Amino acid sequence: MDFPKEADAFLDHLVVERGLSANYRKINHRALARFFRWCRAADVSRVTAEDLRDFLGAERRMGRRATGLRILAIALRRFFGWLAAQRADRSNPAEFLELPKIDRTLPETLTQPDMSRIMEAPFAAGALGLRDRAIMEVLYGCGLRVSELTGLRLENVMIEEGSLRVIGKGNKERVVPIAGIAAQALARYLSEGRPGLVRARTGGEVFLNRHGSKLTTARVWGIVKTIAAAAGIEKRAYPHALRHSFATHLLENGADLRAIQEMLGHADISTTQIYTHTDERRIKATHWKFHPRSGKQS
Repeated sequence: MDFPKEADAFLDHLVVERGLSANYRKINHRALARFFRWCRAADVSRVTAEDLRDFLGAERRMGRRATGLRILAIALRRFFGWLAAQRADRSNPAEFLELPKIDRTLPETLTQPDMSRIMEAPFAAGALGLRDRAIMEVLYGCGLRVSELTGLRLENVMIEEGSLRVIGKGNKERVVPIAGIAAQALARYLSEGRPGLVRARTGGEVFLNRHGSKLTTARVWGIVKTIAAAAGIEKRAYPHALRHSFATHLLENGADLRAIQEMLGHADISTTQIYTHTDERRIKATHWKFHPRSGKQS
């Protein structure tokens, strides 16, 4: 069947009324389009719970992994839930649709000594070096997503108050603390580095490229990778690894999980709890290494 007008209305609802991103709309569009290409029902009101289960089963047999199946299932649950809410007499075939379970892998992190080596390594001279140091310090010191870093604007930097106002997923705004070395590096870049990168058409973004334009997320990836390699770090280093390291090191040093959740901008505490597994692994390793009856003594 063709892509139904009800699904188009749902996708518009996600962007206009829920404030979700255009990219999120595309993900849901692809998932729903895949289902409706497969579906034999003449219209959306005839879709049954069995149709949804059969579709996911067919996708599984074709080799789709649990992560991809979960994306499809979430899109179907949200669409048919929204559709049922439009009319009281309409049932929701996805009401009891189970979400495929996925094994959550532990986030990749750098150790505290790794981060010390990176931050103590020499950076380039001039405006770009000041920018790159500020980028590394803010990513690690504030736990920002790379999109939040590149989207950071001058009016949302409040160093004297010790905070940044960032726009996260779903266009949600939150205030993140900034202090110590990160605050110093950002202040120095703003006063000594950024003015040298400004051009006639420069906007209000904090981090600029050499042409005075907003820094791209791809360029930030390159900066992080290059600096970590120069410091002799053999592990994979990328912006989100610094965010993971931020959360892990806070937890290792006794920070409250709820506070970490707020700083990261996680809507659900369960998302933040992945870092407790990393901490549990560290605790177990310490026990095995040092307890006299652990059986791990050399």
